[in-house]
Amino acid sequence: MKGNAISRKSRQKSRFAAFVVAALAVALLAMTLGACQAPSSSTGANNDAASAGTGDNATSGNTGNEATPPAQLTPLKVGASVAPHAEILENIIPDLAAAGYDLQIIQYTDYVKPNLDTAAGDTQANYFQHQPYLDEFNKEQKTDLVSAGSIHFEPLGIYPGKTTALASLPDGGVVAVPNDPTNEARALQLLAAQGLITLPENAGWDITPKDIATNPKNLKFVEVEAAAVPRQLEEVDLGVINGNNAIAASLDIKDALATEDAQSDAAQTYANIVAVPKGHENDPGIQALVKALASDKTRQFIESKYSGAVVPVF
Repeated sequence: MKGNAISRKSRQKSRFAAFVVAALAVALLAMTLGACQAPSSSTGANNDAASAGTGDNATSGNTGNEATPPAQLTPLKVGASVAPHAEILENIIPDLAAAGYDLQIIQYTDYVKPNLDTAAGDTQANYFQHQPYLDEFNKEQKTDLVSAGSIHFEPLGIYPGKTTALASLPDGGVVAVPNDPTNEARALQLLAAQGLITLPENAGWDITPKDIATNPKNLKFVEVEAAAVPRQLEEVDLGVINGNNAIAASLDIKDALATEDAQSDAAQTYANIVAVPKGHENDPGIQALVKALASDKTRQFIESKYSGAVVPVF
């Protein structure tokens, strides 16, 4: 019986020893697996930090290399003819941004809607017209827009159509002119300066073909919207075209048979202005706009890009 008891104790010890060995093996295996997985967990954390743009440094202000968020810019909407006005405005977008304004250029192809939009407050200003046109517009539309500054002058030009020289203009020749009051008068003044017609003494800037004093060549006049004059050139002998419309039609000022003198009264009278609702001339955004437009940078841009088709007046 005693031998059997010893045998049972030996078997129990063996089973206990086997249990301990198995437990130790399991624990060792768990530790081994944990050690193998630790680098993967660490790498994941580093990737998260990297994908977040090293968030700690970005917010701590300790590195000195983090990007500074741009300041919020104030929108400044300005209406403009496509060329040259919108092009000139595009050149000063960075200058307005530096002054705190997001210059948003709204392009127009007519001479009515930009003023209506500015009067209604849809744009803060516009840049496409001269003072005589604005005066006439205010009178007809009952608006109250004023000039915040004069920027440039666009010499009107007489461009060849079927006739390629003023001396060869035939009797009964056809001339296309803008049909808006101020630009039509301006066109007639230019034709008179070339001796093609004569006007009443002291003729102002509100004349029409009906006011012509003498018409030696019996010229006929086709009155069309200013932007449409370039499209008429193939059908008429001559066309008198505004500078901005000539540029838009890819006409070179050098091809004009005659142009307004940059030193003439017309240059001052028909300087293109920044128009704003009355009372807003001194708004900070408007002042920043006019300052950027009447700058040496703008002068250099105009003179290099337009080669005399646009002339600074500031």
